Amino acid sequence: MQDTISFAGQVAIVTGAGHGLGRAYALELARRGAKVVVNDLGTTRDGSGHSDAALAVAAEIQSLGGEAMADGGDVSDFAQMEAMVARAREAWGGIHILINNAGILRDRTFAKMDMADFELVVRVHLLGSACATKAVWETMREQNYGRVLMTTSSSGLGGNFGQANYGAAKAGVLGLARTLRMEGAKYGIRVNSLAPTAGTRMTADIFPDEAYAAFEPEAVVPAALYLVSQDAPTDAIVAAGGGVCQGVFITMNDGVLLEGEALSVEGFATAWDRVRNRAGDRVLETGMEQAHHALSLLLKSND
Repeated sequence: MQDTISFAGQVAIVTGAGHGLGRAYALELARRGAKVVVNDLGTTRDGSGHSDAALAVAAEIQSLGGEAMADGGDVSDFAQMEAMVARAREAWGGIHILINNAGILRDRTFAKMDMADFELVVRVHLLGSACATKAVWETMREQNYGRVLMTTSSSGLGGNFGQANYGAAKAGVLGLARTLRMEGAKYGIRVNSLAPTAGTRMTADIFPDEAYAAFEPEAVVPAALYLVSQDAPTDAIVAAGGGVCQGVFITMNDGVLLEGEALSVEGFATAWDRVRNRAGDRVLETGMEQAHHALSLLLKSND
């Protein structure tokens, strides 16, 4: 069994920590010694309204003997995220961990979806993750240490009926994470992505009752906290729910070189079965691999 993983002496920010997964992350980080900024705007699932959810979770942590501060900032407002980080730095000296968990849902088929609802969901999930991460980024670079966890989703990885806005945002978060892990590497910043499945208010009317009960938020916590620990990997994509943890990979096959008359619409149609053949799939490590692989095939062809 591995030694106990501790977060003693570290400062963690968890967005959307007033309920569900975020609350579970914040509580366990505090139990393991972290000082926790509990961020939550306090809205309902669709992003409307306001509550003191962050204050309640911060008070819960304090009642258990931990250190926490509540923050009601809007993740999609960069100035508010900067202010949150400034407060944490003034109180505790640094920021070591950021878990981007805040989110809302406004589900509807694309045909019936108002574009304002599309924009708001993308703004909270994607722009919110970018704003919160940008707010901590310079601090982490200065420290030469940082752990950032992005929350993606099976809807972003595989699509989901009625969630065009949410799926687009969650796919975008994944692209953000895979780029930032490159830019942060030389500064000791590791960036990972988690696709959680949990029975929370976000899924209350989506899951059947038995599934809702089976997928408790606490079952996602081990994967989330490992991915922000000192020994965390970087560029990992993990799916977790109900105690089942899965590695997720983006792959690309060797492809087909179309030349001469074959480099045509008809030639592509003829080659389609070979283009989509999964034999020879490999994990796509960087976005440049597509161009590099294509160039290598062209050079071999010209030899």
